Order: sequence, then structure tokens, then C-alpha cells
Amino acid sequence: MNSINDLLSPLILIVDDDQAVRDSLALLLKSVGLRSRCYGTPQAFLTDSVQQTIGCVVLDIRMPGQSGLEVLAELGRHSDLPVIMLTGHANVDLCRLAFKGGATEFLQKPVDDDLFIDTVQKAVREHISRREKMRATQEARQRLAQLSTREREVLERIMWGLSNKEIARELQLSPRTVESYRANVFSKLAVDSLAQLIRQYLNLIT
Repeated sequence: MNSINDLLSPLILIVDDDQAVRDSLALLLKSVGLRSRCYGTPQAFLTDSVQQTIGCVVLDIRMPGQSGLEVLAELGRHSDLPVIMLTGHANVDLCRLAFKGGATEFLQKPVDDDLFIDTVQKAVREHISRREKMRATQEARQRLAQLSTREREVLERIMWGLSNKEIARELQLSPRTVESYRANVFSKLAVDSLAQLIRQYLNLIT
């Protein structure tokens, strides 16, 4: 069973049919405190249950059977893991296809140790940031769903730039009632200022 630390710490998934490459990269990652898991075939990787973890994939582009580009396309359909492509025979067409397929970076073997570590760490940081943004957006949507119909009407008019008095006239409410609805909106959306309210609302509708 995995420990809590294992579940929370990044995991680097290495997919390469060359065991020497897998072992070398895994040892290099371990030297800077990064966990890794190695796969000798695309099939072994794609059937594992770690593709929703935090981390990134280091993927060889040329492998027997299923190519790295095919694996990249498969990942793009059900995972948000960043993918770093590796190849021993780089060319412009392969680079173009890899980036078009969603690869984060394209590195040529033998990979410089420092460049490899920097690239992996950058990919992991970006993945963590993207996951945090997704979680924040999901939480904001859940808070928005808690608003009543009238509170939503008040929120929309706040976004139009209307004052409390103008909102009150349009909705045929007293200014004090509008103030109450406005306070409820701020409370339920967990914002402290008009600027925060506008930013959160715009992030949800764009």
C-alpha cells in the first residue's frame, strides 16, 4: 500500500524499451529526490492506473509495436499528464508531430543530465499549477451553484456595473434587500472584494 507521502509526491513515468535508458533516468531522478516508475512497453504503461497522478511522462518516440506518438495521442484523450518526448534520431518532422500532439518538450538522446532534470521539474511544476487551477475552478462552480435564483440575478447586475439602487429599481426590490442579497453572494462565493468577485465570475464563464 502506498503511503500518504507517495500519493502526494510527484511521480515520473518513464516509458522506454531500452532498459539501460530507463535505469539511468530513474537513477538520475532519484538523485534529486524524484520518484519514478519504469515501463518497457507502451502497453504496460497504458494499462497501469497511474495516469491521473501528479507528475509527468518521459516517453520514447520510437518503440516496437506502438510508437511514442501513438501513446501521446492516447494520453491526450484521457489524461492531463505533461509528456516529455525522447528520441535518438531527432528531426524537424518528429518535433513538429510531437508538439502538435501535445508534448511539453522534445529531447534528444543522450540527454544532458541538467537539462533533463530542469525539463522534468518544470513539467511537474506546470502540472501542479494546472491541477490547482482546475480544483479552484471546480470549487468556484460548486459555490456558484449554491446561489438562489434571486442571488444570481443580483450577481449578474453587479457584473453589469449597476449600483445597489439601480439593481433595486430593476428588480423592484428595496435597496436594503439588494444589500442583503449582495452580502449573500459575497459570502457564498467566498470573496472579500468586488475585484475578487469579478475575477472569479469571469474565470467561470470564459
